[in-house]
Amino acid sequence: MTKDAPHILLVNPWIHDFAAYDFWAKPLGLLTLTGLLRAHNVAVSYIDCLDRFHPKAPASNPTARWGRGPYLKSPIKKPPGLKDVQRRFSRYGIKPRWLAEDLRTMPEPDLVLVTSLMTYWYTGIQETIELLREIFPKTAIILGGIYASLCTDHARKHAGADDVVAGPAEKAVFDVVAQHTGFRVTARFNPQQLDTYPYPAYDLQNRINYVALLTSRGCPFKCAYCAAHLLSPTRLWRSPDSVLEEIKFWHRAHQIKDFVLYDDAFLVDAEQHALPLLEKIIQTDLGLRFHTPNAVHIRSLTAETAQLLFRSGFTTLRLGLETAEFETRDPIDHKVTQNDFKRATGYLKDAGFTKDQVGAYLLMGLPGQDLAAVERSIHAVQATDITPILAYYSPIPHTAMWPEAVAASRYDLAADPIFTNNSILPCQSETFNWGTISALKELASDSNTA
Repeated sequence: MTKDAPHILLVNPWIHDFAAYDFWAKPLGLLTLTGLLRAHNVAVSYIDCLDRFHPKAPASNPTARWGRGPYLKSPIKKPPGLKDVQRRFSRYGIKPRWLAEDLRTMPEPDLVLVTSLMTYWYTGIQETIELLREIFPKTAIILGGIYASLCTDHARKHAGADDVVAGPAEKAVFDVVAQHTGFRVTARFNPQQLDTYPYPAYDLQNRINYVALLTSRGCPFKCAYCAAHLLSPTRLWRSPDSVLEEIKFWHRAHQIKDFVLYDDAFLVDAEQHALPLLEKIIQTDLGLRFHTPNAVHIRSLTAETAQLLFRSGFTTLRLGLETAEFETRDPIDHKVTQNDFKRATGYLKDAGFTKDQVGAYLLMGLPGQDLAAVERSIHAVQATDITPILAYYSPIPHTAMWPEAVAASRYDLAADPIFTNNSILPCQSETFNWGTISALKELASDSNTA
């Protein structure tokens, strides 16, 4: 145990899956922890096993597709329960020998913190922790993140970490550091006041190709399929001035033009939050691009909001529609009506947004869902002249829909998170046809269908 400032290694693990792509996917929570530790005089190292710009990786243009791009992938064996899936299973990210070489060149850390994202990616976490353990056998490894929070018991039994931290890590990280290193600090930030946080440590990446922003936390809706309200139960906001200063910092210091909003409810209470921020962005006139892969709430879109989004540079706008079967959507959520959707799409088109810029997410693979309903929803979205985007449902423990998903699945979801993988549509019946799925994907991508 040491009371001197420790050296802490923070690691974003590999993904094991049938498919993975960098759709503006950054471990924002881990990068935020890295920034917090550094701001409290802790020596930090950061390794991203998904790094598309690793020095040994093939050259990749960081500005192509507004920062998005494919991960390096290597075929690996499928988990035993998924051998019947007729798709290739892969490790996504840097090669293991590259990771081992990078770890051996750094000073031995006093503590390793590993994050986790999708629950069904835990085998990638296992492999990452195994290699960390091989290189640093005497160093404690702590796991946090989404999988650790939603499947805590499973993570404790199977991930291979020395300890598992569930819930928001900002509140726990300094206690964890003190427990394992003896180093104690007085926190110089307030976990309930987002403006007091330092910026995430994007500068420790090999390349900053885009910046993910969190202007607020939490979501007032409790949709049956979503865990946002479980992972961030308290609504918190940053001030518009704080967000603007961060945007200007990354743009001026690192020439970043693409910013990705990770908010679950950016447009909720828009008059107090989003609209003042959008007006400030317009006034800066920096020619930036903004993207919303997490979707915005349709009911909050007014004519004024649509105009401000367009003028401030929102380039990729996603709407949280989920289904156009409005008469039967009550078991899913209560956040949008047919009139809300038609009104919002009209406002967006009037503001100048094109079909290629605006997409509406449609959930596919829900328990008991009739795939004909998905087809009808695709046609309904296309009739508004925006793009339907299929989002495959992943069953999430502790959500309202979880018991229904467990009952409907052809897999034992409760036994192993590996079966919640949305790539295998686990809640479709045993007789469902992959050809039907392919036809729906083709229909959704058909820009000529009205």
